[in-house]
Amino acid sequence: MIESILGSVAAEKTLLWLDRFETGYASEIARYSGLSTSQVNKQLAKFEDSGLIKARPAGRTRLYVWNPSNALVAPLRDLLSRTYDLLPERERSVYEIPRRRPRSRAKPLTPIA
Repeated sequence: MIESILGSVAAEKTLLWLDRFETGYASEIARYSGLSTSQVNKQLAKFEDSGLIKARPAGRTRLYVWNPSNALVAPLRDLLSRTYDLLPERERSVYEIPRRRPRSRAKPLTPIA
């Protein structure tokens, strides 16, 4: 939807992911958005160079977060959330929260009927 403003579909999907989840790393964004890791890395590098996002180390992973000191972040995130609201349902499923922690051992498994 806003790919023409941002320059590419990869840029749109990467920023939509960060808007929905606040944080992410390249391979996670690529896995769920259907992009290659190199596409996502290029977009993250571009946005980091522009000052929209910041990277911080988390073990051996570079975790990307929004840069709160950049004045353009709030209006951009507003535009991204409006874009998300206009997406068709099947495209929204990409941005649903994935399971990030393992299931408790004490919790019984219930089969799906």
